[in-house]
Amino acid sequence: MPAIEPSSEARSEARSGAPDTALTVIGESLVDIISDPHRPSAVQAYRGGSPLNVAVGAARLGLRTTLVTHFAGDPYGLLIEDHLASNGVSVINGGNTPTSTAIATLGPDGAAEYTFAITWEINGGALPALAAVEASTHVHAGSIATVLPPGNQAALVLVEAGREHATISYDPNCRPAISPDAAAARRQAERFVAASDIVKASDEDLAWLYPDRSPDETLQAWLDLGPAIVALTRGAYGPVILSAAGRVEMAAEPITVADTVGAGDSFMAGLISGLAQLGALGSGGRHRLQTLTLDQLHVLAAYANRAAGITCSRQGANPPRAAELGPLPAPSPAQER
Repeated sequence: MPAIEPSSEARSEARSGAPDTALTVIGESLVDIISDPHRPSAVQAYRGGSPLNVAVGAARLGLRTTLVTHFAGDPYGLLIEDHLASNGVSVINGGNTPTSTAIATLGPDGAAEYTFAITWEINGGALPALAAVEASTHVHAGSIATVLPPGNQAALVLVEAGREHATISYDPNCRPAISPDAAAARRQAERFVAASDIVKASDEDLAWLYPDRSPDETLQAWLDLGPAIVALTRGAYGPVILSAAGRVEMAAEPITVADTVGAGDSFMAGLISGLAQLGALGSGGRHRLQTLTLDQLHVLAAYANRAAGITCSRQGANPPRAAELGPLPAPSPAQER
């Protein structure tokens, strides 16, 4: 595939925020295709995939970001490649099958029926992916890539290999239509939770994985598996963060919602960026991560919450740039009391 130079805007963002933080994201890239049988000329294609969105969001906030992923040199793959390059995301492409797609066909009532053509394997990039993980300050994995064979086990191996040098984050971002076995998905999720320092999930994820217990019970159970912090996004109800120091909760940002596409991924990118600014990432930052105060967690949650809010205020998975979100603020006097 031809190399594409990052835009000047992307290069500028790479020098802002936390430029010394090397982030590797492991996971799928795909194209969402919206098709309306009544308007055959109005087919629209959108670049997507939760890990891709996290990588773009983190790069826009100034982290040096590499995405270990899979797409082909077909038209959809080139669409993804251009998007990543223009946002300053380096790519390790480990697959050789066609670019994954999710086709949404709209019915007369506007409801969508989805047809998935998803593959996930990264064996073609195993060595450079391992090198990237071992050179990273932080590693993030999630979504389809952590449950869909054959690449799910490779993703877990990379995460476990990174723990000596890097902190780890994980977002299950469950897709029941692709991995419908909830029990198997739950077992796999708990493997990644146990290997992670930071875990983020949505209320929908937890309701599907653990229908017989409350979200708070699951957050505590996951915290007991070893992460330093676990975060829950709840749409309009706002986020929750739980750690050994206690629980932080806040309302969603007061905005006019355009749509919620990519909001959770922007929250995750904001969380990673905020922790980088606190010096709480990497093997050298792990103790700081484990001892963050409730005041620091509140500021962190508000920062990630604002990143999600900005994304919701405009159409599509369009995360904020560093100049929009600004740096992580210091705790207010009221929080420090």
